[in-house]
Amino acid sequence: MPDPSNEYIRVDHNVLRDFVTEVISRLGVQREDAFVTADVLVQAELRGIESHGVQRLARYVNGIKQGAIDTRAHIKVINETPSTALVDGGNGLGQPVGKFGMDLCLRKAEQAGAAFVCVRNSNHYGIAGYYAMMALPRQMIGMSFTNSRPLAVPTHGRQALIGTNPISIAVPAGNELPFVLDMATSVVPIGKVEVAAIKGVPIPLGWAVDGSGLPTTDPAAVLSGGGALPLGGTAEFSGYKGYGLAVMVDILCGVLSGAGFAALVGGKNGPANVGHFFAAMRVDAFRPLGEFKAAMDSLLRSLKDSPKAEGEGRIFVAGEKEFEREQEYRLDGIPLYHKVLQDVQRIGKDLDVEWKA
Repeated sequence: MPDPSNEYIRVDHNVLRDFVTEVISRLGVQREDAFVTADVLVQAELRGIESHGVQRLARYVNGIKQGAIDTRAHIKVINETPSTALVDGGNGLGQPVGKFGMDLCLRKAEQAGAAFVCVRNSNHYGIAGYYAMMALPRQMIGMSFTNSRPLAVPTHGRQALIGTNPISIAVPAGNELPFVLDMATSVVPIGKVEVAAIKGVPIPLGWAVDGSGLPTTDPAAVLSGGGALPLGGTAEFSGYKGYGLAVMVDILCGVLSGAGFAALVGGKNGPANVGHFFAAMRVDAFRPLGEFKAAMDSLLRSLKDSPKAEGEGRIFVAGEKEFEREQEYRLDGIPLYHKVLQDVQRIGKDLDVEWKA
C-alpha cells in the first residue's frame, strides 16, 4: 500500500482517465485507442500497481514523439484457424493491440471452447491482468502473457537478457471474488525499481543486481547496467524457476509469434517488437459452470479459512487485495505520489491539456 503521508495526493479515477485520454489523443492517437490506453493505466492505479500506472505515461509520450510508436497503427490478423490466430500490432501502442488480441481470443473461445492468440510487433501493454480479466464477464478463464525489453538477468548471469515477462490468469468464482494472478517472472517488475528511484529510496536486498551481477539496494545501479533477479532471487532461493518461467513466456510471446525475444526486444534500432500471448477457455466446455463456481468457492474458502501463522490475522488469495483496494480507490480517489502527479500534469501542460481536478 502507498505511504499514507502527504506525499500522496488523492485523485478521482475518472478525472485521471479523461486527462490521460486527452493527452494521448493530442499526440495523434485515435480517441478510442487513447481511451483504452488510459483505461489500462488507471486500472493499474486502482488495483494499487503504481509501477504500471500513470508514471508510464512519459515513456509512451516520448516514444510517440520520437517516432518509435505508430499512432495510426493498422492491426491485422496474419493467420488464423477456428481456435488460433496470429496478430500483427503494426507497432502501435500495446494497450489497444492487447485488447484487440484478447477480444479476438474470447470470440474464438466462445465458438471453439478454447482459443489461443499470439501478437507480434506490439509495445508495452501495461498490466497483464487487464486482459486476463476481460474473460470474467463472459464466465471464462483468461490468460495473458507478454515479454518485454531485457530487464532481468538469467540465473548466475550479470547481463539483463530477459524481460520481466509477466503472466496472468483470471478465473471466475461464485460468491467469492475471482481468482486473479498477475505477476512478473522477476522478483519485482522494473517499474518498482523506477518508483524507488523517483522517491530516492533504496530497494530491498534481493530484488536486483548491479552491473557486476552483485546484489544491490541502489536503484540507480540497477537502472544503469544491472538488472532484476528472476522470481525467487538467487539460485539458492530457486531463482532458476523464475528464470525458466520467463523463458517460457519468451517462447510463447516471441518465438511462437515471430516477435522479438530476449535481447531482440527493445527497439534500439527499430520497433520494440514486443510479443503477447492470450488464451481463453469456456468453463462449460469442461463441466457445468455452476458446479465449477461452487468448487472454486470451496477451494478459495479452504485457503482463506485455514490456520493462520502466529501473529497473522488473514490469509489472502491472488487478486483479493487488489479488488478491495480498487473498491476503496473508486470511492476515495487514487493516491498518486506527488512527483508522479506533477510529471503527469507537466506532460498535459506541454500538450495544452488542462488538469481538471
